[in-house]
Amino acid sequence: MPFGLGSSLSSASLVNNVRSRSISAENPNGEKGKGGQAANHLGVGRKGRPFIPIPAGATITLAEIQGPGILQHFWLTVADKMPNCYAQEGSYLFRDLVLRMYWDGEELPSVETPLGDFFCNGFGIRTNVNSLPISVNPTGGMNCYFAMPFHKSAKITIENQHTEEISHLFYTVNYTLVDELPLNTGYFHAQWRRTRSTETGQDYTLLDGVQGSGQYIGTYLAWAALERHWWGEGEIKFYLDGDKEWPTICGTGVEDYVGGAWCFTGETEPESYSTPFLGYKYYSESAKVDRSYGQKVPMHGMYRWHLPDPIHFESDLKVTIQVIGHDSKQLFERSDDISSVAYWYQLEPHAVFPALPSVSERWPR
Repeated sequence: MPFGLGSSLSSASLVNNVRSRSISAENPNGEKGKGGQAANHLGVGRKGRPFIPIPAGATITLAEIQGPGILQHFWLTVADKMPNCYAQEGSYLFRDLVLRMYWDGEELPSVETPLGDFFCNGFGIRTNVNSLPISVNPTGGMNCYFAMPFHKSAKITIENQHTEEISHLFYTVNYTLVDELPLNTGYFHAQWRRTRSTETGQDYTLLDGVQGSGQYIGTYLAWAALERHWWGEGEIKFYLDGDKEWPTICGTGVEDYVGGAWCFTGETEPESYSTPFLGYKYYSESAKVDRSYGQKVPMHGMYRWHLPDPIHFESDLKVTIQVIGHDSKQLFERSDDISSVAYWYQLEPHAVFPALPSVSERWPR
């Protein structure tokens, strides 16, 4: 592809004028010919610095790059003083670490989201994901393949709002440096939101206040069902370019939006799936047998990537989803605990994000 923006099976043979670079703890500045020089008891250059710690309360910079360039892939995994404890339900580590990204020297981030939710791992749990842009593999290997171009600079940070130091952060940021990018190249954005108890009869807002032109490319939903019965009858709505009362695009139901059908119904439990663009990848044990839902709060995690069918907007964008259930007889308005990540590209500048909720307000039920 021109400008080194990406590669596919059909374009992998094309030779472009780009330079490949990689940032990790072994080469924190991505310098040419400077990787792997740290020493340990095996000697110089023998895996001397494969990870870094993140002190409690600290913000560390994973990557700071001068452009033009394109972030093409990054991988990371974390563990605290008790290896793999972050994989257990009830651990908040994935919600206590905050991922941020900044383009071209901006002061306010274009990406701000809890680390786990960005990788379709909501509720503070870990689950494997097998999609095209996001892949999470055993055990907690988190990968992102969204192309993230920048004209002048890129900066990626992680803030540790956990109560203790994170002892091990392994990471790799793979990118290319290019001579130029098209002037209409959009910047990658991602924003996390949560409403702990939605107002009955009111749609949940995934994204609003977006000004400018671009395309919406993905949604992650972490949906905790606070009431009995089926929870996913709500329709997603895209308000485009001046839409006020009514949207231009309206879906047919939550499970329909993520490519499923009929309440994801299996014989004794929901059927999960993870495909390149659509997935219902996580449900809690309480969602299995008790279809009327008892004392436990059933939790559901799902994603939809609009990469083959992006939602284009020219001046503004708002995205909402209804909170409607069905009790096997009729539809009813309900109140649930919903968290989400909205992913989109747009030309800068972007509107200021809503304030990220505090640590305790992000913890799962």
